[in-house]
Amino acid sequence: MTFVVILMFISLMLLLLMGYPVAFTSGFIALLFGVIFLGIDFFTLLPLRIWGILTNFTLLAVPLFIFMGVILDRSGIAEDLLETMGKLCGKLNGGLAISVVIVGAMLAATTGVVGATVVTMGIIALPTMLKHNYSASLASGTIAASGTLGQIIPPSIILILLGDVMGVPVGRLFVGSIIPGLLLVTLFISYIFVYSWHKPSVAPAFNLENNNFNFIQLLSTVIPPLLLIITVLGSIFLGIATPTESASVGAIGALILASCHKRLNLKNLHESMRHTTKLTSMVFMILIGATAFGLVFRGIGGDKLVLDIMSNLPAGAWGFLFVSMLLIFILGFFLDFLQICFIVIPILAPIATEFGIDLLWFAVLIAINLQTSFLTPPFGFSLFYLKAVAPTNVRIQDIYFGIIPFVILQLIIIMLLIFVPDLITWLPDLMDRIHGL
Repeated sequence: MTFVVILMFISLMLLLLMGYPVAFTSGFIALLFGVIFLGIDFFTLLPLRIWGILTNFTLLAVPLFIFMGVILDRSGIAEDLLETMGKLCGKLNGGLAISVVIVGAMLAATTGVVGATVVTMGIIALPTMLKHNYSASLASGTIAASGTLGQIIPPSIILILLGDVMGVPVGRLFVGSIIPGLLLVTLFISYIFVYSWHKPSVAPAFNLENNNFNFIQLLSTVIPPLLLIITVLGSIFLGIATPTESASVGAIGALILASCHKRLNLKNLHESMRHTTKLTSMVFMILIGATAFGLVFRGIGGDKLVLDIMSNLPAGAWGFLFVSMLLIFILGFFLDFLQICFIVIPILAPIATEFGIDLLWFAVLIAINLQTSFLTPPFGFSLFYLKAVAPTNVRIQDIYFGIIPFVILQLIIIMLLIFVPDLITWLPDLMDRIHGL
């Protein structure tokens, strides 16, 4: 059956690279190989697995957090934050780029919707940066990379999905990703500061027009999203609410913020609900197709084959860790994070357990690795989002060149977290001790 396993995986990869939808492709491959090699009766338990997915209480957080993000995207909060932070930091070399990273981090902790964040900052910040003689590559790279911070900074949709796939409590994943997320933001800002200090021409200081910035404006702009972040994440960290319950609190908070910005009307609410339904349906259709694929893949012995290969790698657990991280990084050039999460991770997670690897630590490493898939050509979604809204004088080569340093910084963070695992596990362990667990 070794040949069948390899043929099944290659067939899936080829069809995905040809552009077929992942949900129906994975389901079709599963049915084709399952019926031929295992028989139709093998699928008797598949409806129960699908029912288990659709009734999973943890996964209910996905549509709620998506709805929160979509509502906030229409509330004007991103525009206000960018304008205020631009006035605050614009007088520094690289100041506007630094403000984009800060706003990207705040939006990640509120919306978590990568496409919306990249498009919003691309429309608002990119023309301003270019107008003030910022390097097109630095400006576009900063915006694209900052928009992906929602992949690792909670509440992150990918962390919820990884928690369900790998059997790790989502609350612990959220807590464990805080320090890595802050490290990534700090590294982005440090790079921009050092680069612009060493080469001022790429990010010159300037004064924004109508720079009537005041402290009251800063507080009125920053405090509302901060309160939402504290409410959503604080309720999880303090053990007051589950991630799903906190997601419902976040959705209500987003509606209140949109109302305060006078952006809450029936049209925006209707569009937000339609967009949430489309995104949620896409996620769950992919999950159902991947579940069928995983069922057949294990049925024909694929998990045992991969385990045998990984077990015979040199250096044991470290060899497995290196190969798995490299595999996810390379697949990120061609597949999106949902495809990797639902198809590849269920194969790797049991092997990690066999090696005695902490799944919480492994999941956060995977989340940061998957974050690079938004930035790596040819199929990096952040690159497409940004190019779609960028001025015509910004070439795709500028965007590709601009993201290279940020991808390298993400890889540096992964290496740091591999050699210092306490950066991930220390805070969840501390919260457990506080709660007496």
